Amino acid sequence: MHNQDEAVCRNMLEALNKIRKISSNYSSYREFEEDSVPFDAVMMNFIVIGEMAGKLSEEFKNKYSEIEWRKISSFRNIIAHDYFGIDAKEVWQIIQNKLPPLHELLVKIQ
Repeated sequence: MHNQDEAVCRNMLEALNKIRKISSNYSSYREFEEDSVPFDAVMMNFIVIGEMAGKLSEEFKNKYSEIEWRKISSFRNIIAHDYFGIDAKEVWQIIQNKLPPLHELLVKIQ
């Protein structure tokens, strides 16, 4: 793994851990959506994750192809360019279903 990939993965893991910490205070997407400051903080950390995914080497992304790197970057673009069109239920499902495998991978490779 390139040194840059290591640094990028650390940044992604830090942002992911922030999302997990913030979202763990809520039991549903409706609760989460209603609390705008934490919701906004999570969205910012998704942007960080998407930005970082775009900085990973192709070699790294190919090695860990089970992660949907393109979708991660695309989600960042949706948040950054269509913030008011974000579906909180979809965000909640991503937090619950998509972040755990990414977290597991990032922890494993650190």
